Amino acid sequence: MKEHFSVEENILFNFFNQVYPLTEKDFEPLAKVIRKKKIKKGEFLLGIGQVETKTSLVLKGFIHQYTIIEANLFTIDFSLAGMSFNNFTSYMENSPSDQVQEALTDSEIIYFEKEDIDKLLLQSHPFSIIYTKLFEQVHLEREKRSLILQHKNAYKKYELFLNTISKSKRFLEEVPQKLIANYLGMTAETYSRVKKTYLKNA
Repeated sequence: MKEHFSVEENILFNFFNQVYPLTEKDFEPLAKVIRKKKIKKGEFLLGIGQVETKTSLVLKGFIHQYTIIEANLFTIDFSLAGMSFNNFTSYMENSPSDQVQEALTDSEIIYFEKEDIDKLLLQSHPFSIIYTKLFEQVHLEREKRSLILQHKNAYKKYELFLNTISKSKRFLEEVPQKLIANYLGMTAETYSRVKKTYLKNA
């Protein structure tokens, strides 16, 4: 831990260094613009129709990203401590969000505003690499999940979830089963049955 960094700065510094080597000098302009926010359980960070202007990292808690279609909730992603998130379409297009970001527990995040990110992308080569790699990781995971959802066989969905989604172990440990079921496009009952069958065959 860097003694002259705050707790939040140390977390972000270590997080970025897992993606790409960053010196303290490289990190200085980033530290100047990070912001912190506490969110109560049930509070919304982003609602339908609002425009996404932030890229965030969860320090503590659990953020659920979902959309509502014909009165039904569909999970897009989960963000746990140490995971980054934003509504990429709204962020890039400056368009109204069709997604919701809700804290399912009392949570804390640190975040960058888009205007600060745009400046850093021009001024900091290390940050540009880190930012690109982070979005590559996020969208790789979402593409893998998209392929999982194409399968009609629930057992195959669960098997692919375990074997291709890098965050699956943490999801199983920290996310309610009914939400994982929704994430995989199946009912809670089907998920429970498939999980038991998979464990029996393992």
